[in-house]
Amino acid sequence: MHKLRLHAIRPALPSDEGALAVLDRETWSTLHSVQPRPQPPYPPFFDERHPPRDFLVAETAPDGGRADADTDATEAPGIAGYIRLVAPTPLACHQHVRQIQGLSVAATARGLGIGRALLRAAFTEARRQGANRITLRVLGHNGPARALYASEGFAVEGVLPGELFLAGGYVDDVLMGRAL
Repeated sequence: MHKLRLHAIRPALPSDEGALAVLDRETWSTLHSVQPRPQPPYPPFFDERHPPRDFLVAETAPDGGRADADTDATEAPGIAGYIRLVAPTPLACHQHVRQIQGLSVAATARGLGIGRALLRAAFTEARRQGANRITLRVLGHNGPARALYASEGFAVEGVLPGELFLAGGYVDDVLMGRAL
């Protein structure tokens, strides 16, 4: 098994659709998703409400610092994560805010700092788009995500207790935000 490293974070391309759809299905969990488990036939990953321009993707590549028999130095980078960044509403009065509406990292790439790198890239992109604030919603029982967000400056700004019923139990909807 070869070691991976973060290669790049870049805007999504229409040609990323297949890889992102597979990643999305493979990382589905009631820890973070309010949608039912995806079932075939699968809908497109990109659609009118989720165009490529709303996504940043993280690519990994084999770590060239170690020569493994399984590692091919010419292996192309692969998509290991994504973040979706959008305006929370189409209202002009809300255009100074960007909202993270999805963050996913492949199980094989966890622990490489990809989630943190995607967040930081989203901060940069949100500023580039003219935003001065960024928000997100996270499920109350998703401790790892909440810890990551807090470590990157997000604060809990509201909690909707028992707002969702998932996997047989009530779950809080936690609203977090930070200035850019």
